[in-house]
Amino acid sequence: MRTRAAVLCAAAAMVAGSVTAVPAQAAPTAPAPKLTWKKCGTDDYPALQCATLKVPLDHARPAGRQITLALSRVPHTAPTSQGPLLVNPGGPGGSGLRLAGYVASALPRSVAAQYDVIGFDPRGVGKSTPALDCSTGRFTPVRPDTVPATPALERTNLERARSFAAACGRKYADVLPHIDTVDAVRDMDAVRRALGAPRISYFGYSYGTYLGAVYAKLYPERVRRLVLDSIVDPTGVWYEDNVGQDYAFDARHRALMAWIARHDTTYRLGKDPAKVEAKWYAMRAALAKKPAGGKVGAAELEDAFIPGGYYNGYWPHLAAAFAAYANEGRTGPLVKAYQDYGAVDGPADNGYSVYAAVQCRDVSWPRDWNRWRTETWGVYAKAPFMAWNNAWYNAPCAFWPTGALRPVDVANTKLPPALLFQATDDAATPYAGGVTAHRLLAGSRLVVEDGGGNHGISLSGNTCLDRYLADYLADGRLPRQGGTAGTADAVCERSPDPEPPADKAAPTASRGADLHRLVGFRAP
Repeated sequence: MRTRAAVLCAAAAMVAGSVTAVPAQAAPTAPAPKLTWKKCGTDDYPALQCATLKVPLDHARPAGRQITLALSRVPHTAPTSQGPLLVNPGGPGGSGLRLAGYVASALPRSVAAQYDVIGFDPRGVGKSTPALDCSTGRFTPVRPDTVPATPALERTNLERARSFAAACGRKYADVLPHIDTVDAVRDMDAVRRALGAPRISYFGYSYGTYLGAVYAKLYPERVRRLVLDSIVDPTGVWYEDNVGQDYAFDARHRALMAWIARHDTTYRLGKDPAKVEAKWYAMRAALAKKPAGGKVGAAELEDAFIPGGYYNGYWPHLAAAFAAYANEGRTGPLVKAYQDYGAVDGPADNGYSVYAAVQCRDVSWPRDWNRWRTETWGVYAKAPFMAWNNAWYNAPCAFWPTGALRPVDVANTKLPPALLFQATDDAATPYAGGVTAHRLLAGSRLVVEDGGGNHGISLSGNTCLDRYLADYLADGRLPRQGGTAGTADAVCERSPDPEPPADKAAPTASRGADLHRLVGFRAP
């Protein structure tokens, strides 16, 4: 395993192959409509305002069928505005309406006051219409075991993937060809025009980093400032990026097992991380035969623990549920952990439908299931935690009913300097993605959280990271450029791992937890 120093110093070599750019010509544009903002504040974010914007389903036909985007805003309060700051939480499929409130409240007040912070539900998402929901109940427990140990299990999971893709095709035949990253970027520029802004600033997490990089590629002259946090490798979309996740999530899951071992006095699962991990897989095997509470089988257990790879603030709750089951045979805490972190229902079916629609349309995926099978078993042999869960999550792309677009080459020399944030041990968007984006975006600065493993790291409590963000948004200040493209320009110490609650109570809410309910690469 590479050391952290090797990661930071040798990162420039970790670059994938080249991709083809979409044609650079601008799509036809219609006159920009005016937005009507109405109060829609919540208890958490009382200053929020909401509006809707009609955009063409097909941007090549601006006078054709229109769809609706849902927008939110926290308006600037300073005498002089720096213009709009569009924010996106990732997914694809994540709603950005509440993120505007979060960003405006988490930034220093003097910085937030200078911007109109704009959230939006991308096409197909949430309160935008039409909102995709291809197959309600796809994640209803108990699902088949994700590891296809028998031909029958493989056939069952394969049919689920195939039928989901077919259901999307039947229900949204005219919409799916226009649910993709490039069309979402065209929508963003329609939002810019409706706001009356010659340029926008942009702040995206996770998949939102790819969305922002593609916007910057198509409209470089319309970018004022660009912040990308927890960066998708733009040269691996999307099959290779998901394989990379499998290895990274496995490492992050083992980090959780090691954390549990360090706190053996609390969880009583052993002091040897390998033995703790063996107990977790024994729990998984038992749940595959007898689901906890009739709701948490092997697949649901994975769903509950995968969010622990995004955010270590969930570790105490997950560890307590694991211990209750393994030590005492109690299933209630495990069911609650699944309901809190892993359950998918209601709007989340929409999130998954958009996730599949965007990723399957953006680029071509392998259509030969034999390749998926062979490669996933190969990954599973080294990194079993999420390999098959992730394969089935993305498997509808092997049967997707639309053709594929070409990947976008986001390499850019026409931008103002962008600010990039990346944790070295991020599982959802591994470190190599930040390195690659830093190399491709000329003049960008890469701020690294050394040893950090969370996904979405700025505005989650690390004051070092947040200082760089505030300086950049306030007046464009950036860390001094390092010597080699792809290496860190600034390094921050990682935020500490959590401690188990002293009274064994459920972990209390935190600023980081608030952010991680909104941010993600993979829905949920």
